[in-house]
Amino acid sequence: METQSTINLVLGAGMTVLGWFAREMWAAVKELKADLAHLREELPKEYVAKDDYKEDIRDLKEMVGKIFDRLEAKQDKQGNHIHHRSGE
Repeated sequence: METQSTINLVLGAGMTVLGWFAREMWAAVKELKADLAHLREELPKEYVAKDDYKEDIRDLKEMVGKIFDRLEAKQDKQGNHIHHRSGE
């Protein structure tokens, strides 16, 4: 009977530790899920998505390209105008 009591005591203690560990893991998983949900909610407020950033940069490059084209066209007009005056 002594052996059976020892086995029961050891198994009971082991199951208690295992149950405590499982409960702690469950609580940690729940906390991680809550943190992840909060992060998903807050992240877009502070950081821009990669696709949005690429699209904005592409738009800026197009705008800068158009500005340079206009400046070059204006410079060409002024340059041609100066050549006409010097040719008179």
